This record gives sequence, C-alpha cells and structure tokens, in this order.
Amino acid sequence: MTRLTGSALRVTIFIGENDVWHHKPLYTEIVHRAHAAGLAGASVFRGIEGFGASSLIHTSRLLSLSEDLPVAIVIVDTEDRVRAFLPQLDELVGEGLVILDGCEVIRYVGRDAESGKTGKKGKR
Repeated sequence: MTRLTGSALRVTIFIGENDVWHHKPLYTEIVHRAHAAGLAGASVFRGIEGFGASSLIHTSRLLSLSEDLPVAIVIVDTEDRVRAFLPQLDELVGEGLVILDGCEVIRYVGRDAESGKTGKKGKR
C-alpha cells in the first residue's frame, strides 16, 4: 500500500461528463491511467451545474437541455509523482481546466484487503 503523509500536491481536472477518449468516458481513462501510474488515489465528482471557457451553462435541472454536466477528477500524491503524471493529462485533456494545489495529507488509510476492515483502531 502507498504511504502518503505530509506535504503533497493535488491535481484537479475539470472536464465535461460527455468528454470521451477512444469511445469511453475521459474521466474513466484518467482514473485508470492514474491507477496504472501508481498514484495514491483518484476520485471523480459529478457537478450539478457549471460553466467553463465556452461560457455555456450546464445544469441538471429538469427543464434544461444540457446533459454534459461538469466533472472534477481529484488526484493527490507527492509532488514528484503528480508532476510526472502531468504529461498524460496534457495528452488527454483537450478542453477543460487542470489545476495544481499544494496540500497536506493528515490521514491516508485504506482497507485491509483480507479482513475488509479499515486501518482505524477500536470498534467499527
């Protein structure tokens, strides 16, 4: 398991839900590449409303014609590992926004694969 504590770098990628890479969702390709690169983790968040460089508002409201909702992919790891991953994002993200933020990791604990328990001590 990857150990991650202290100073880290967060990369957030803002794209559209309908953006694709070789006929599959772009966010899926980014997550799979982050996993293959051994990064600590990646999460995808679907927005309910937003706009970007095109100035078109995308919303999930019932009467709206827009279905291309905003999506944010967040990846956190050491600065070296995140920066090494950036060329892949440059290849994948044709439209969207990629930002970097420094952050501090306080806790990074996964599940024990055999027991299914978290690394937390005490009762579940």
